[in-house]
Amino acid sequence: MRNQINPRCIIGLVLVALLTLPSCKMGRKSPGDTAQKEVKLDKEKVAKDVREFVYPLPTSFEVTKMLNRIGAAYILSLSNPTTNVEKYLTEKAKALNLGVYSSDLSYASTYNQKQTTIDYMNVSKTLIDALNISAAIDPDLIEKVEAIEDNKEEMITLITNTFYDTYEHLNRNGRSAVSMLVIAGSWVEGLYVVTHITEDTYNDKEMVKIVMEQKSSLNKLVELMNVASDDPAIAETLALLKPVRDIYNSIENGAITEAQVNAITAEIAKVRAAIIE
Repeated sequence: MRNQINPRCIIGLVLVALLTLPSCKMGRKSPGDTAQKEVKLDKEKVAKDVREFVYPLPTSFEVTKMLNRIGAAYILSLSNPTTNVEKYLTEKAKALNLGVYSSDLSYASTYNQKQTTIDYMNVSKTLIDALNISAAIDPDLIEKVEAIEDNKEEMITLITNTFYDTYEHLNRNGRSAVSMLVIAGSWVEGLYVVTHITEDTYNDKEMVKIVMEQKSSLNKLVELMNVASDDPAIAETLALLKPVRDIYNSIENGAITEAQVNAITAEIAKVRAAIIE
């Protein structure tokens, strides 16, 4: 890893982390197996999973435009304080909060908060080093992500191809659960910020649309995490996400009520509090 991390590198890490999710399904042992079998990866399946999970999440450019249109100010208190990093002692806590901090980093970067961005870069690097996952990251990933970050099709291709470079390393070292926790933490923090950036989320159509679109992303995340639900950290995180998923799955016909938005807002705050405490 480099001494300083560009915000897009952390975003790239989260995207790469996503790609270990299908790897759990392809590389898990069956009862009685003494060694993990060689599994041929299905590139089209990987690309499909990336497309279904990463998008319709908006690109950073789309988020910036939206925030500018609605006049939403940067609120530092929404982010997880960097001083909290000292509290995260378990692998589960470190991985979840690496995801949280990656979203906070992206949030600060979107608003061009230079010192805050540096602070979140540093704390993210601390967790990356603590989790010993630096070796799984392509050293040229920063430049690659920056070059095409707002081109969805090219980004899908980049993420899919990058997966083949990270798959062997992470699975050889039994790190699939770590990557799931990183992406789960990032998803939770992203939704937390969206639902708390304004006091009246329901009356902002663009915010409501983003909130609604997280239903498919959450269900995809849960579906993939269920494959490794025998891992205690994964099982605990799935239990934490269940109340939010239950609310989302009560939404019908693409229409969300004010009560449902408020319920999601309150529940995601509880989940997030449990992760960062």
